[in-house]
Amino acid sequence: MIRSYLLLLFCVTLWGSNFVFGSMLVKEFPPLFLADVRLLFTSLFLVLYAWVTKKFVKIKLRELGLLVLLGLVGTLANQTAYFNGLLTTDATTASLILSLAPIVTAVLASMFLKEQFTLRMKIGSGIALLGTFFVVGIGAGLSISKGVLLIVIAMVTFSASMIIIRKLTQTMQPFITTVYSTTVGTLFLTPAALLTLDSSAHISHEAWAWGMLIVTAILMQGVCGIVWNSQLQIVGTGKAAIFLNLQPFVAMLVGFLLLGSQVTAIQAGGSLLIVAGVVVASMRKKQSVQTAAAQRMADGPNRCNV
Repeated sequence: MIRSYLLLLFCVTLWGSNFVFGSMLVKEFPPLFLADVRLLFTSLFLVLYAWVTKKFVKIKLRELGLLVLLGLVGTLANQTAYFNGLLTTDATTASLILSLAPIVTAVLASMFLKEQFTLRMKIGSGIALLGTFFVVGIGAGLSISKGVLLIVIAMVTFSASMIIIRKLTQTMQPFITTVYSTTVGTLFLTPAALLTLDSSAHISHEAWAWGMLIVTAILMQGVCGIVWNSQLQIVGTGKAAIFLNLQPFVAMLVGFLLLGSQVTAIQAGGSLLIVAGVVVASMRKKQSVQTAAAQRMADGPNRCNV
């Protein structure tokens, strides 16, 4: 069991660090080019893994339609907003905003999947939104920048993609859903990325930048998803979900160590409120845990898409 906890902590540490690495890489590559190349390497890894393990299945017309929608919303719109947002938003703020995704997903699920939005969820949402106000409101001098708005769009599109994934996983296994959705999304993103390239576009020639790009694509967006799913079945979803809430704190720590990003008292207090709100909103009654387990197995690995 300790080994499983360490592996989950390993995944969450890498996912939290991913915000900082993204902030570093977006200074070396055009945002859409960066997103596209990362997803290209991730897709190649996932397709190879699925081929070796013989997990490919035929997809139905309805599933293809959902995959196309997922590619447009969960990849093209999400990655465009996310990496452009990182140009002017620090990694800590981005990670805190994106940590609201479970709450927004719950709201969307109540609207489109007719799932119940309980009083506990409403209270948790209020606490988390108060924390967000501290981080991007008071913490930013009561001004919301374009970068913050783009990160909010990235968070909302990510949440919307979770709803589409829930529909897909009714008939497809979570892993193969990730393989197909990542690949389809890459196909949509590539033309958009190429259109943004011109003679003035800066593409790094530094070995460290390309190395970081490739390693983060394969390790954080590919390997971590596989490891997370495998250990989730051992530890259980309730305990694993606790680890996910550590991501903003990892982003703060790594941002301070690598970028020298200062964490203010307001940011720290706001982050605690956000995480507390998400924990309260995500709490389940004992009888609903088994029902939620299969769903979180599908949602968990997709957190690394951003």
